[in-house]
Amino acid sequence: MIRKFKAIKGKYIEKIYGQDRLAYAMSDNEDFYDLIAWSERGGYQGAVIYFYDFETGDVYQPFEKKKNVVYSRPEYADGSYYFLQGDYDENTLVLYRYFPGQMPQAAAELRLDQVNLYNLRIVGNPVHIISQEGELQCYYPEVFSFPLRPNETVCFIEEGKVYIEAWIEEGWDDENDCATEEYKYYNKVITKDFHGDLLSEEIGALHQAADGTWWIS
Repeated sequence: MIRKFKAIKGKYIEKIYGQDRLAYAMSDNEDFYDLIAWSERGGYQGAVIYFYDFETGDVYQPFEKKKNVVYSRPEYADGSYYFLQGDYDENTLVLYRYFPGQMPQAAAELRLDQVNLYNLRIVGNPVHIISQEGELQCYYPEVFSFPLRPNETVCFIEEGKVYIEAWIEEGWDDENDCATEEYKYYNKVITKDFHGDLLSEEIGALHQAADGTWWIS
């Protein structure tokens, strides 16, 4: 049997890890960094974020479409859904806490010109607002930063620990631009504190299960 949501928009919906009730979709794929380029071309039409309820079939749209506004991928933590709204005209970045059928509640507000818009997102439990471009910068709820190597990506933050995945490539012949017989490609999981001090490092890749738990494979 195929069921239908109460509002059909032809959007591809994506899972929100940590829960089974809601999925989400965006009206397009623009991100916060794109607002800079759009501002030089007269502005951006604006994005919309939708939440799809598997329990009721309802489709929720927390905000109406507005020019020069974009949204982040939502995250689930502490029994609520969180997402970022960037408004270029108002120069604001707002972290909203949301639950279906209720008005979104602002949990934090920053100025867009106070953050790096590149790879700006929310991660962790509780949620942290971060950006990644040569270094990790965290803006909320704690403020801290430390350098990242080009092969490192922050995946999760919890209990004062930053979990980083790094890809490792060994045995590559740079002169001939090909793999040798000793070629290896794998990932490492690196854990650091908020000062950037190394806590642990091990071979493995990070994966988040549907229930929100993280696994090393």
